Amino acid sequence: MKQKTVAVVGAAETTKMGKIPDVSVIGLHADAALNAMADAGLKPTDIDGVACAGISPVELAQYLGITPTYADGTSVGGCSFMLHVRHAAAAINEGLCTTVLITHGESGRSRVGVGGFGRAASSLMGQFEMPYGVTSPPTMFTIPVLRYMKTYGVTEQDLANVAVIQREWAAKNPRASYRDPITVDDVLNSDMIAWPFRKLMCCLVTDGGGALILTSAERAKDFPQKPVYVLGTGESVETPMVSQMEDFTTSKAFRVSGKKAFDEAGVKHADVDHLMIYDAFAHLPLYGLEDLGFCKPGEAKDFINERNTAIGGKLPLNTNGGGLSYMHSGMYGMYALQESVRQMRGIAPAQVDGARISVCHGVGGMFAASGTIIFSNEAP
Repeated sequence: MKQKTVAVVGAAETTKMGKIPDVSVIGLHADAALNAMADAGLKPTDIDGVACAGISPVELAQYLGITPTYADGTSVGGCSFMLHVRHAAAAINEGLCTTVLITHGESGRSRVGVGGFGRAASSLMGQFEMPYGVTSPPTMFTIPVLRYMKTYGVTEQDLANVAVIQREWAAKNPRASYRDPITVDDVLNSDMIAWPFRKLMCCLVTDGGGALILTSAERAKDFPQKPVYVLGTGESVETPMVSQMEDFTTSKAFRVSGKKAFDEAGVKHADVDHLMIYDAFAHLPLYGLEDLGFCKPGEAKDFINERNTAIGGKLPLNTNGGGLSYMHSGMYGMYALQESVRQMRGIAPAQVDGARISVCHGVGGMFAASGTIIFSNEAP
């Protein structure tokens, strides 16, 4: 993809966040969509492309009164929205549509209008993992993280510190689900979920959503908000079964997606001012820092422990508080994208001074898929 030919011109989350017992999944999609359209000064008839995960783009388009010439129902877990941004940029560049709405909505906590998440017994996971008790994210992600910890000498304290620093960022965000300070001891004394994950190392379970609107960079200057340009994109997938990863200490999908985005953007790691790494569990920022190339294998724990990713550090990471303290309705990628856009607009609650380039990196499933988007706020 050519650099800076497409921009985000609308971005918003749902009106409420956290506990929303009176709004269904489709209602959350619509609420976020209408908020993003208001942000961009658009109405449904101005949209000619739709993308979503969790519900069908057919359902979304009909519900909002949109007749699209482009529809994307890619659903690979929490990073689906990074892939949607990538696909939308390609579609706009190709002339398939002019204005793409990407939505997300999940009633992860209240479970209003939620479909089933059961895995069929005939699926690969159903046949080869579930019979052994590997049935939920905490029991799946323990498989690679235990090997990673043993290989690189990563301790429970190291994992706990990830959660502590992200809570510090959350304290600056009025919309964060949890803002009270926590210590490493607090994390280690929280309930055991699945070794080595304690409760405070695991993502929140919330209700909410968000939406983005993309159009060509040429048109972007005519919108009310400061355009955020797409500089580089990447995506990849590896396996639906965490037990079949090529190497438990690194994610192939992370590496491929990240390299593609950096190569496309033409930037160096030292150019990056702000970083979002999907953090469904506390180990994911460690993998992300290493697989994206910010740290060498095994060095991410020290990088975080030295407070490089904390407030005032040289690489601010997960500045909204992340999935551990801000929001995590099930597929977190949209919230990471929203924070990158806020940072590039210069309006984030914990704004990074002078930030010009933001990298937003997501995971889908248990290292099954990955998407990487690099944003810039500098006009082409």
